[in-house]
Amino acid sequence: MTHWLIAPIILPALLAPFIVLAARHHIVIQRAFSVVGVLAMIAVAAGLAWETSDGTIMLYQLSDWAAPFGIVLVGDRLSTIMVLLTAVLAFFVLLYAIGSKWDERGWHFHALFQFQLMGIMGAFLTGDLFNLFVFFEVLLIASYGLMIHSGGDVRLRAGVQYVLFNLIGSTLFLFALGAIYAQTGTLNMADLAARVALIDAGDTVGIRLAAVLLLLVFAIKAAIVPLHFWLPSSYAEAPAPVAALFAIMTKVGAYAIIRVYTMIFPPDLAVTSGLHTTWLMPAALASLAVGMIGVLAARKLDRLVAFSVIGSMGMVMVAIAMFTPAGITAALYYIIHSTLAAAALFLIADLVRSGRADLSLVAMPPVAGAALTSALFFVAAIAMTGLPPLSGFLGKLMVLDAGFETPNATWIWAVVLCSSLISIVGFARAGSTLFWKAKSIPVDPDAPDAPADPAPAALSYVAVGGLLCLLVAHTIFAGPAYSYMERTSADLFDPAPYDEKVLTTPGKLSDATKEEEH
Repeated sequence: MTHWLIAPIILPALLAPFIVLAARHHIVIQRAFSVVGVLAMIAVAAGLAWETSDGTIMLYQLSDWAAPFGIVLVGDRLSTIMVLLTAVLAFFVLLYAIGSKWDERGWHFHALFQFQLMGIMGAFLTGDLFNLFVFFEVLLIASYGLMIHSGGDVRLRAGVQYVLFNLIGSTLFLFALGAIYAQTGTLNMADLAARVALIDAGDTVGIRLAAVLLLLVFAIKAAIVPLHFWLPSSYAEAPAPVAALFAIMTKVGAYAIIRVYTMIFPPDLAVTSGLHTTWLMPAALASLAVGMIGVLAARKLDRLVAFSVIGSMGMVMVAIAMFTPAGITAALYYIIHSTLAAAALFLIADLVRSGRADLSLVAMPPVAGAALTSALFFVAAIAMTGLPPLSGFLGKLMVLDAGFETPNATWIWAVVLCSSLISIVGFARAGSTLFWKAKSIPVDPDAPDAPADPAPAALSYVAVGGLLCLLVAHTIFAGPAYSYMERTSADLFDPAPYDEKVLTTPGKLSDATKEEEH
């Protein structure tokens, strides 16, 4: 049993209270420990991803108690690549927060940041549904603190809306867990998969109800229409580094759907037959359409980016809702792309904000650093809209190719292509208004000279540039990345090695049981 598997959870869990108790009045020390902690997390995550790249399943049994009664963490290709993506994203977001001095505008930014990472990492690594709920609550509490960082009535109102909506999801999650435990007597995912498959066809009401409730909960986390209302205001009003980190949070919902509905409630399971495919595909197509129409209709840059997140999640869910190996492969590739692109756009929006009165899409005089900011926006917009040559274009091709053999091929192709055109028009309108038309605004020679706004810090540009470089790398290495995702998808549709590793690894409880039987 390797202890490295728990490190991505333990490391931020220890750093956060240390920062609060020992360095709360020393921002330089907070920054140093936070950066070193994230770098260590990247190293550990890279090691875990390398260890599982050949199909190895890693298991950590807390206190050495065997499943299904003990708490287990499980590392496979899917969970470790999501952990690595989160750690890398956190590093660049942290660089931006330090460079822009967002971390100085309120209390406990770095401690909350670490707690947020703890919740996200735990959600990806946990092997049972109850602890998935626990880590959902950890990241919910931390994300609320980060969302209202630096204060303001508008931000507080958006934060309250965010918390209330997600608390509804948490309540539904508890109802689902209660129904599942009442019918199966377990919440361990591997054990649950075996028990659900044995449920009699005449006794499926409780488990079907639980499956529906879980789908609703994960759809809330993933901001799928019509459960997306909390996202535009919450992400638009959050501090830019927080919104950029939140780009991975909707992927937690997508990850949970992939994990639960390929392992516990697979498409060929008679008990929940047709449940997710019937409901999820229409919602995914609606999310894609609504998100990109929101991009076109947005009057502020931050809301435009927030709606693009809804649209990108719609694209991810279209691929997931196929529940085929090709669809899941395309979804996993697109998840990495959309996370990096959305995070970069939120940070670029903050670069634009630094020299303007607000982010309204109206022409204003050019600001310091506008040339570099506009170039970054141009690259990020190409990535998000799915234009060649970046990974968004390749990801959409993968989704379209995966959907070609499905019954919904016509709808998938029509909605994807039309929404792509709409998003191109929306981003082009925003870019031309913010950067091109700004050059044509005449300057009043009689107006008093206003103090020039300082250009954004170099570290802020480094953070955004780093995210865009990762997008370029994701494009260049699309072949190896696709092959890796293909193997990951194959693992998901053949969970036998996962189940065997979790349920047959000996621990204290299994040893004691053997002695009793003897």
